[in-house]
Amino acid sequence: MADQDLVVETVRDILSGHEPFVLTPARRWDEGLWSALAEAGLTGVGLPEEAGGSGGELADAVAIVRTLASGAAAVPVAEQLLVAGPAVIAAGLILPPIEEPLTFGIADPVTATSSGDGWTLTGTAADVSWAGVAAHVALLVTGPDGAALALLPTSGLPVSGAFNLAGEPRGSLTLEATPAAVAPLTEGQARELRAGFALARAVQLGAALEQVLAWTVQYAGERHQFGRPLGKFQAIQMELAEMAGEVVAVTALTDAAVQALAHGSADVVLAAAAAKVRAGAAVEVVARLAHQVHGAIGFTQEHKLHHLTRRLWSWRDEAGSELVWSRVLASGLLADGPDGLWPALTRVV
Repeated sequence: MADQDLVVETVRDILSGHEPFVLTPARRWDEGLWSALAEAGLTGVGLPEEAGGSGGELADAVAIVRTLASGAAAVPVAEQLLVAGPAVIAAGLILPPIEEPLTFGIADPVTATSSGDGWTLTGTAADVSWAGVAAHVALLVTGPDGAALALLPTSGLPVSGAFNLAGEPRGSLTLEATPAAVAPLTEGQARELRAGFALARAVQLGAALEQVLAWTVQYAGERHQFGRPLGKFQAIQMELAEMAGEVVAVTALTDAAVQALAHGSADVVLAAAAAKVRAGAAVEVVARLAHQVHGAIGFTQEHKLHHLTRRLWSWRDEAGSELVWSRVLASGLLADGPDGLWPALTRVV
């Protein structure tokens, strides 16, 4: 068994003991699942050992995130392994202990100010993933000379009680001359960080879409109507085929973007943009048809389907909508003029 397969099997074994549940303000995340993952060293995979991580490749971290996303895991692993952790290390900041949840947020209105005693942050960071749950947060903020990455503990910070459609915490952090470790970023680094966040959500979306398809195919084969399985009806077969086409397209573009990131490609921003746009567009089709095939049972709290479809609708709008990333993608593809459009398309996708 390959190392990556072993990692995935380990995550699945841990997940088997932690069934997804409806998130509420009283139970905002799966602390037990996080503890089990951390104990196995899985909350540091893909982050270099010399920086405090568990080692491994980007592909290993992506495999973990995909497995957790398909299992509707309520933990900030995607933010830690694919966004905040790599950003903190790349910026030369000290990575917090991997056993303590680290999240990420885009906080352009927050300003970083340098003084003789270090850096402070002022402003409100809105829609921060897992706010009130994560022990540390990395924020993309505005520094004296442009973008900057700030790292700070969340203990004691005022947090609003906001949540996305799936119930995952997405509150705001109020910062008033709050001390933080800050590293300036170039414009290119800031763009890549935003793209990395979008790609993390695209990875989660792709995994959840694939699982929703698998559940729907299984249900269509098991549920009988008029004396035969639903999957034997041509109309249902066409819907399943349409869902499969969406999932394949998302997987292809997401895999291409992950490869671009792993190889340090100059086109990583455009590749991530394409993945996020395609994944977001697929949500409407796959979620709609999945619920249509499942019928009323798929809308109940007792059925597993809603755990993922509500996350699909939530993740679709996070880290930049299709409109935002479509504009980025279009601008990048047209940057070299009409003659450069086809080469850019083939290079990116």
